[in-house]
Amino acid sequence: MDTQELNREEAVKPQEVAEAAEEVKEESAAPQEKESMDDYKDELERSFRKVEEGDILTGTVVDVTEEAIYVDLKYYAQGIIPLTEITEDPTFVAKEAYHAGDSVQGTVVKTDDGQGNIVLSMKQAFQMLSWEKLKAEKEEEAVLNVHVSQAVNGGVIAFAEGIRGFIPASQLSLTYVEDLNTFVGKDLEVNVITVDQEKNKLVLSAKKVEQKKREEELNARKARLVPGTIFEGKVESIMPYGAFIDLGNGLSGLLHISRISQKRLNNPSEVLKEGQQVKVKLLNVKDGKLSLSMKEFEEVTNVEADAEETFEYHDEGEATTSLAGFFKDIKL
Repeated sequence: MDTQELNREEAVKPQEVAEAAEEVKEESAAPQEKESMDDYKDELERSFRKVEEGDILTGTVVDVTEEAIYVDLKYYAQGIIPLTEITEDPTFVAKEAYHAGDSVQGTVVKTDDGQGNIVLSMKQAFQMLSWEKLKAEKEEEAVLNVHVSQAVNGGVIAFAEGIRGFIPASQLSLTYVEDLNTFVGKDLEVNVITVDQEKNKLVLSAKKVEQKKREEELNARKARLVPGTIFEGKVESIMPYGAFIDLGNGLSGLLHISRISQKRLNNPSEVLKEGQQVKVKLLNVKDGKLSLSMKEFEEVTNVEADAEETFEYHDEGEATTSLAGFFKDIKL
């Protein structure tokens, strides 16, 4: 390189330095985000919180081995879930079921396993959450689908939300259950009627679900009834104020004492007796209750009978009255 080229390079260098200085000046003038303690507030709070046995913690899987799952709890200590605290299934393979990045929950069994890890149990967490869910389902009267696994003394066993539940024989059906084994292997719709985590007691009822369905069907049937309809029913029971009439198909109504007869009665038993077949007229349906009348039915029947007696139809097309018949043979 000759002296002329060297002088040219030296002449350029001051300009390059000036441009670089300008860029640095612009960068320093640009607004920059400043980190503060607030940016780490949540992480700091999580890392310094106190963890106790029985707490349910949520973490992210960071590693899975054949013996355990390792979990990031956003805490100064790492979580570890031994295989025995995941499931009791001997064929379970942790590496197939869980992977890094999965979110898991576990109950704290030990705050320190001797190596600085927090030992968690997924089984216990699942149970605790299941009990809470069952309590909510009881309050909501939710309908659960369960599978009957076996028959035991006085009822059958079925699992709900993973918890072993008992269905007493009296709560299996609306009808009497003679053989409990006929329910084994069946799927049932049930309500939760007893939840007691401390006593590990869960009682279910299929009967309540059946009762509710029947009530809904009856209400729908009642809504379709038309006032004025004539029914034939059976006296179910007699009360001082009236009688209850079984109309069949689950329907029954009240026949008030004032609606039994044209004459005044002191007690319905003067005219009616249990088991007696009677014909009644539907007056109305109010709040799901049927109001019936024998008196109105008798009035309708009497009117119809009078009409049949008064008017007689003949093929010749003549209609005569009983009064005309009376004068028929009288000669004036």
